[in-house]
Amino acid sequence: MAVSDTGHGMTPEVVARVFEPFFTTKPDGKGTGLGLAMVFGFVKQSGGHVKVYSEPGEGTTVKIYVPRAVGAAAAAPRTGAPVELPRGTGTVLVVEDEAAVREIACAILTDLGYRVLEAADGEEAMLVFGANTASVDLLLTDVVLPGKVRGRELSERVRMVRPEVKVLFMSGYTENSIVHHGRLDDGVQLIGKPFKREQLARKVAEVLGAPITAPEGSGKVVELRPKRDT
Repeated sequence: MAVSDTGHGMTPEVVARVFEPFFTTKPDGKGTGLGLAMVFGFVKQSGGHVKVYSEPGEGTTVKIYVPRAVGAAAAAPRTGAPVELPRGTGTVLVVEDEAAVREIACAILTDLGYRVLEAADGEEAMLVFGANTASVDLLLTDVVLPGKVRGRELSERVRMVRPEVKVLFMSGYTENSIVHHGRLDDGVQLIGKPFKREQLARKVAEVLGAPITAPEGSGKVVELRPKRDT
């Protein structure tokens, strides 16, 4: 698959660094440089590779190569009843600068019964939180946000106003502001991107301390209590 544009193009020096996490040619606050790095990671996980062709003034072409599927795809047989996902009624403030990721997260949470507020960066999130201070139960925020207010600082500001608000970080990378030597800071909750519907549903319920029903037929209800912050 090839995607081409007719933009300004890139110099060889820039092309050599396009897949580096957090590398960007945009000014401060206009991007985090994660887009192509995430594409590179997804493609490599699928056993493929990516090539970038670009020249100044000539535009850019990105070519993605993935293994060809051989034979007809067979639907996996259903082994049991559909998994019942935990639902909720609380209010979740979703903060994510990537519009597609934010839209998916908001749609999943709304479908699960939550009231959802959204913001594209830390500054907007503070405005939304200020207008809904008493009702927000959970802050779901990306670790790396454009602008001056990053995810960790945003969570600290929110909890200075209302310490009882739960916080769940999301990230495509282990960011050293919350992860040290492969371990999360005490009291920190993290979900990796990209995430599945079931993963987000269960993680949000876990952080909020909602009861989660075991698969149908077990007759058990497992209550997940929120962890005490240290």
